[in-house]
Amino acid sequence: MNLLHSNDRRGHYPESWYAATTTPLEAFPSLKGAFKADVVVVGGGYTGLSTALELAERGYDVALLEAHRVGFGASGRNGGQLGSGQRLDQMALEKMLGEPSAKGLWELGEEAKALVRSRIARHDIACDEKPGIAWAGFKPSETDWMARYAAHLQQRYGYAQIEALSPEEMQALCPSPAYHGGLIDRGAGHLHPLNFALGLARAAAAAGVRIYERSEVHRIDRGAKVRVATDAGHIEADFLVLAANGYLGGLDRRVAARVMPINNFIVATEPLGDRARDVLREHVALCDTKFVVNYFRLSADNRLLFGGGESYGYKFPSDIRALVSKPMLEIFPALKGVRLDYAWGGTLAITTRRLPHFARVAPNILSAGGYSGHGVGTAVHAGALMAEAIAGQAEKFDIMARLPLPPFPGGPALRTPLLVLAMTWFSLRDRLGV
Repeated sequence: MNLLHSNDRRGHYPESWYAATTTPLEAFPSLKGAFKADVVVVGGGYTGLSTALELAERGYDVALLEAHRVGFGASGRNGGQLGSGQRLDQMALEKMLGEPSAKGLWELGEEAKALVRSRIARHDIACDEKPGIAWAGFKPSETDWMARYAAHLQQRYGYAQIEALSPEEMQALCPSPAYHGGLIDRGAGHLHPLNFALGLARAAAAAGVRIYERSEVHRIDRGAKVRVATDAGHIEADFLVLAANGYLGGLDRRVAARVMPINNFIVATEPLGDRARDVLREHVALCDTKFVVNYFRLSADNRLLFGGGESYGYKFPSDIRALVSKPMLEIFPALKGVRLDYAWGGTLAITTRRLPHFARVAPNILSAGGYSGHGVGTAVHAGALMAEAIAGQAEKFDIMARLPLPPFPGGPALRTPLLVLAMTWFSLRDRLGV
């Protein structure tokens, strides 16, 4: 079964709040016939669009193939949180890789945030980007650790935009009875993810990228030149960039062994009006310490956009509202009875260590994905790093490609059932408060 067609209508965005509030983009043509390019990019999300835009601005002839519409996948459905650093915290990275390497990854993460913001400004992308992400804990041991972590970033990394929140300060920010302190990172931010993706697409097209939508890739022939084929045409190019993330499928089994698709879900309530103060007192985003993380923020029209719940496999659950409302009401019991106007799911990708997977699949084939919920900044940055590598400046790409990421046990064939067992265990720990 193909994830591209398991839960969505061909060529249509899901019925999300994002799709309902975006500025429509006229459809790009499908690929028909035989063409040549310097670089062909497979995937029209943040990674692919960022790669294509950067290369076109460097003077390359770029063609981009998207099976549905640009921004169709996780790039147009996610929680919109632009986080600092990497998906793993710096203390964990220091333990895993040593302090010099961890600090290098922190700097790359800061570069990723700056790149997102510079592209928003340069290309005048209206995506409602705002500063601030809070991280909330459920028990004193978690919030004590967050206070130490905030101090660690301040003292060892010179990062002054993060601060610990006492239980009283967390309640003043987010009056949920579930949370007992945490931290806030005012250097991080949040945005309308689909509008950002469509803004990147407009910029890429204006720079000369040939974008083909409804052009699913079925075959890749490798060699000194790569040949990428769809149902109705093919493109021959000097370089290929694989930017399909959780939708990669069987296009490269070695990447698929390390990049695992999972599904995540979001609901949007009715506009809350004055009741929005029962959720958040500032327009910041928030995530918590659950293994299956809850994350949320207020929309521009004062809806609660709440993400929670995961599934593993191909099909989304039949009732996304019921799945997500359970953790939402655990966090905000005062919202019982509030109407849920939108509910949607999306497929992202994770790795075994929650660090992104960069790979030089062949001398002229690059891949990046597996952003593990940290993709708004990392995916955009990945595109820039792959463009640099194609242009002969591979230092930063190679730093990311050297991250130690073992394959999932069982490879592509058995990773899903084994992951289900692991995730079930961690979800049980969450429920037991272990």
